[in-house]
Amino acid sequence: MAEGPVASRLHGERVLVTGAALADGISDTLVRNVSLQVDNGVLTGLWTNGEHPDMPGATVIDGAGATIIPGMVDSHAHLSMPGGANWITRGFDPLDTLLAVGEENGELLVQAGIRWARDVGAPRRFDPERGVERAASLVLRDRWQGHQDRPYIRAAGTWLAREGVLPDGLGIGIDHAADLAAAVRQQLDEGADLVKLYLDGPDPETCPFSAAEVTAAVRAAHERGAKVAAHATALAGNRVGAKAGVDSLEHGYQLDDDIAQLMIANGVTLVSTLAVMHSWQTFYDTSVNPRFTEAGKREATNERLEQAAASVRLAEAAGVAIAAGSDFGGGSLRANQLVWEIEAMITAGVQPKTALAAATWRGGDLLGVPHAGRLAIGQPAHFSLVHGDPLSDPAALWRIWLTR
Repeated sequence: MAEGPVASRLHGERVLVTGAALADGISDTLVRNVSLQVDNGVLTGLWTNGEHPDMPGATVIDGAGATIIPGMVDSHAHLSMPGGANWITRGFDPLDTLLAVGEENGELLVQAGIRWARDVGAPRRFDPERGVERAASLVLRDRWQGHQDRPYIRAAGTWLAREGVLPDGLGIGIDHAADLAAAVRQQLDEGADLVKLYLDGPDPETCPFSAAEVTAAVRAAHERGAKVAAHATALAGNRVGAKAGVDSLEHGYQLDDDIAQLMIANGVTLVSTLAVMHSWQTFYDTSVNPRFTEAGKREATNERLEQAAASVRLAEAAGVAIAAGSDFGGGSLRANQLVWEIEAMITAGVQPKTALAAATWRGGDLLGVPHAGRLAIGQPAHFSLVHGDPLSDPAALWRIWLTR
């Protein structure tokens, strides 16, 4: 593994940050004059009244003018792929390239203050170390365990889609919908933490799997203690996923009131990925890929983005749990650009507190890691110091001073 980023003063054995502000994604307002204590990588104290203990021998960091934010969670990532306008082609790169890109992405995530990531689909290749075919995401997850210079990972295997929906060889095609649950079990047998279903099909008016078939797949995963993430952009797929009780609808670009109520009743989280389409808007000017140069593509994306923005507003108003995903690698963003999604959500009309929560503790809840995206006493101390107030100026999250 390549060496990680140079450790900052926050990585000392005993650290005290004084006089900073705090934006934790839970409070509606910024809290000022906060002090934070770290001992051997564990958060051991947090004071919001300007007080702090004496800590002889500790590294003291004057945090005046900076804001503490919890380590962020990217709930929709593709670790082994670089993103960009040719992201689909890059899914066919050889394993060595996919893993090298993954190492770059792991370093970028940590440098950006993103300490947890949820990989929701990776290409499969022959793994020479195990002598079997596995998803590249699982190779990276296993390689990074115990390495503090890499993020914590929950990884799906590869995409499970109806035969013919994805490019041949990119995911696993299901010929008969009744075989979906068996394909889920195969992914779990290979070591996946969660399973990724693809609920879009060639006909946007029809989900390629029925609610009963997806329910059986969800049951198969839940019986093994695993979760199910479902790619769904159109109304039909979102409705089936919500009715079947998948753990998350990824993208959710078309929702209605009935789907939102089903999501709440069945505990389904929306993983917002609006920034994908914002990045596509740049590709119309910078790329020669026909996907972005053909007539009418820009207008179609603008219309789709309007629908998606309306859907995330609807979800927030209804009380649906919302997590944030960059879709880096598999959509077009890069690994250090989760903040773009926070900005896109706020531009769409989501409240800043909701957007920050989506990239912190809401993502932790979806991962099933109670302290992920939170500042929790007695848990690993993962946080960043940024310049500005993210609740009034989300661009502050780009302005990282120090991160741990």
